[in-house]
Amino acid sequence: MDSLLLVLFAYLLGSVLFGEVVAKRKGVDLRSVGSGNVGATNVARALGKGYAVLVFFLDFFKGVLPIVLSRIYFGLDSWTTFFVGLFAFLGHLYPIFHNFRGGKGVATAFGVLMGVSPTIALISFFVWFLTFKIKGYVSLASLTASVFALVLSFIFLPLKIALMTLIIALLISYKHRDNIKRLLEGTELGFKR
Repeated sequence: MDSLLLVLFAYLLGSVLFGEVVAKRKGVDLRSVGSGNVGATNVARALGKGYAVLVFFLDFFKGVLPIVLSRIYFGLDSWTTFFVGLFAFLGHLYPIFHNFRGGKGVATAFGVLMGVSPTIALISFFVWFLTFKIKGYVSLASLTASVFALVLSFIFLPLKIALMTLIIALLISYKHRDNIKRLLEGTELGFKR
């Protein structure tokens, strides 16, 4: 029962779209601005970098908190931690509080990864940062970092957690399918480096 409650908590916390909440408080409909996404990248376009940083850390927090709780009570190599991490991420993608229309989950996935392995998370962030500085595309940086995290997870983490990372990486790729198409066509929105 405790496991189920923690998984439910992870999903409900993940279902809070902080980008949309912050934007509405500023009188902005985030889904009608820029890419229409509810994550930190589009918040930066709509409200500026300060609000984007706030949203990123709030979305990050809802990934890391449930994982830390699961590790404390059930351990890293447990099915509870597998499902807690997965459902925190799924909450952001398919939030019950927002008609199951969520974001792409990169910040929340980073929070989950930080809770699982700070070392892999920080290496993946470095890969993200380097890719972004070189290419200027958040989407490309996110996809590259997720692949790096996946490879490192299968090398260094328990199999259950590596499988969780695989599912998350596949869902990140799926949610970025339009970005991938635009990257291939050369029409993706970028940021000045």
